Amino acid sequence: MGIDGDEETATQNPKYLKSKLRFNSPFVQVSLIGLVCFCCPGMFSALSGMGGSGQVDHTAANNANTALYATFAVFGVLSGGIYNILGPHLTLAAGCSTYILYAGSFLYYNHHKHQAFAIVAGALLGVGAGLLWAGQGAIMKSYPPAHRKGVYISLFWSIFNMGGVIGGLIPFVTNYNHSEAASVNDGTYIGFMVFMAAGTALSFAILPPSKVIREDGTRCTHIQYSNVSTEAVETVKLFLNWKMLLIVPAAWSSIFFYTYQFNNVNATLFNLRTRGFNNVFYWGAQMLGSVMMGYLMDFSFESRRKRGIVVVCVVALLGTAIWGGGLANQRRYSINDPLPPLDFKDSGRDFAGPFVLYFSYGLLDAMFQSMVYWVIGALADDSEILSRYVGFYKGVQSAGAAAAWQVDTQKVSYMSQLIVNWSLTTISYPLLLILVLLAVKDNHKDEEGTAKEADPTSAGTVHT
Repeated sequence: MGIDGDEETATQNPKYLKSKLRFNSPFVQVSLIGLVCFCCPGMFSALSGMGGSGQVDHTAANNANTALYATFAVFGVLSGGIYNILGPHLTLAAGCSTYILYAGSFLYYNHHKHQAFAIVAGALLGVGAGLLWAGQGAIMKSYPPAHRKGVYISLFWSIFNMGGVIGGLIPFVTNYNHSEAASVNDGTYIGFMVFMAAGTALSFAILPPSKVIREDGTRCTHIQYSNVSTEAVETVKLFLNWKMLLIVPAAWSSIFFYTYQFNNVNATLFNLRTRGFNNVFYWGAQMLGSVMMGYLMDFSFESRRKRGIVVVCVVALLGTAIWGGGLANQRRYSINDPLPPLDFKDSGRDFAGPFVLYFSYGLLDAMFQSMVYWVIGALADDSEILSRYVGFYKGVQSAGAAAAWQVDTQKVSYMSQLIVNWSLTTISYPLLLILVLLAVKDNHKDEEGTAKEADPTSAGTVHT
């Protein structure tokens, strides 16, 4: 589908642009990247949500995830520039393929109990995840029209987290008859690998931004792909960008809490089959949270800055309530004084409270990350700028996750982990409010990157 052909079709037939089901429409392309993430990180999320990546002993998974997020921290920052050089096809396909290797390493671990393969696969997945999420971020936030970014974030998040729902069903069904403590069976890992392979193939359907046309006839961006020296300079500048520095606490904390929630709530309080059952609802809650945030981010007020303020305040209030519930729950058990594992069928009322808490954690995760993504997306419209911003966000996020997995490996008390998680997210809210007040414009035409979009020749000013 060449650029010239698209322009001719749009000129001769304006109805062509009105269809959201055009292959080159933002709606279809954001849906496709949602499906790619459904199959790859969505399934990875479900696997991680089992606690210990499905293993009774969490050591191998903790070490693999430490390697994963350590390399992700580096390539999360670099991958925005890599995306600008390689474009979506190579970046996304390379990233997706590493998810298959990671799931396969735990299939191997089921039989041989050697950590080395899992740790190497985790490190490679960190590289691949950095590539995938940089491409995803640039696509999701630069392809949609500026006044509907919240809706498209909600669309992506719903499709993506359906992967976690389906992924939760895989271990639930394949391990239904195992109510006692055990590692998941081979079929569980094979099921994850099949979905991940499908996501890798689907990544080739993603169009570059120059071929995506919005309903008003505008292109997402006019770019020539960048070069290594340009991207190196722009990457260094991110660490001096005051907007990115205000994002750091939110980025660090945004998946720091996964270790606590997956290993020390889901895996500690519930038996094997119930963990899969819980994950269906944890990721389902994320879909609900993303839909709620989509409305708040795009339709709650005419002023975009006011919407941003309301979004941050709502998430702050809800987050305080949910972490408060987590504190009440955590006082009942500790690393040295565990409770008997709960079963969704046999534990009766004792199951209800911890289940609702875990569901609420999923709701908060989607709302918190959607909030941060919306704020980043409101800082620019250009895919090159956004790919760097998202890469920086994912890099800092991954550094936090790498630290979190090692904190758990060192057997830090559950209560200490909860307090650190709660504190980190709380610090994020006032800093995000400052960013919204100072950097989010009510008129999207005033945003960084718009001039570049309006003048196709301006792309040549920063590229060879």
